[in-house]
Amino acid sequence: MRCARSAHRVSPAGSHCGRTRENVSKESVSKEMTSIDLYEAMSTLRAVRRQRPDPIPDDVLERVLEAAIWAPSGGNLQPWRVVVVKDPAKKQGLRDLYQPEWQTFSKGYAERLNHMSADEAAKQSRVIAAGDTLAENFDQSPVLLVFCFHPGLMAITDLKLDRPSVVGGGSVFPAVQNALLACRAEGLGCTITTLLCHREAEVKELLEIPAAWGTCAVVPIGYPVSGGHGPIKRRRVSEMAYLDEFGASYE
Repeated sequence: MRCARSAHRVSPAGSHCGRTRENVSKESVSKEMTSIDLYEAMSTLRAVRRQRPDPIPDDVLERVLEAAIWAPSGGNLQPWRVVVVKDPAKKQGLRDLYQPEWQTFSKGYAERLNHMSADEAAKQSRVIAAGDTLAENFDQSPVLLVFCFHPGLMAITDLKLDRPSVVGGGSVFPAVQNALLACRAEGLGCTITTLLCHREAEVKELLEIPAAWGTCAVVPIGYPVSGGHGPIKRRRVSEMAYLDEFGASYE
């Protein structure tokens, strides 16, 4: 099957442009999947923090997880795993850990509102309110995806540099992004939070995560309370991209 350059569809059962993957099972992906233009998915992927407790069908969740597995990683080692948390008691435990971390974070965030314009402060106040709702109802999301990583399986090439290391995340966060995009395609609300890394020891104990593994993100997913996804606001290409050298205009 030829892969048309003009087609940009988020479709888990696509042809992979002629590539084959041993771990991609044709039987594991429903024929009645959701498809959405790739650029539309990326440009409308909002942080949806208000989610309904309605259960997510198993086949839908399976497609989200498989999309995560398709993500690239260094050496194709896939040094990550995801704990799919559905158990009410475990979700309650994560909520109890998350809520005080959010309260601390949001307090500092709210203090910045005084230095913003009225319009921007109003927008950010809505973000904080949505975050409050997520924290209060963290255990009401039908599924919490807890992404874990094994540093021993990563080629962390910036480990010895005199700055915070980020390279290892390149073998984990593409999987997180794939999961987010799959949620968008399936009509699921989702958001990513890293606040529970402050409570990693307790999270690992609660979910029985082995000592050699760390945690890097939690993604609550569920059907949106209202509209959910929609157009997003980001900087322009001219503000983010440079031509040939840092700071040189791309235009």
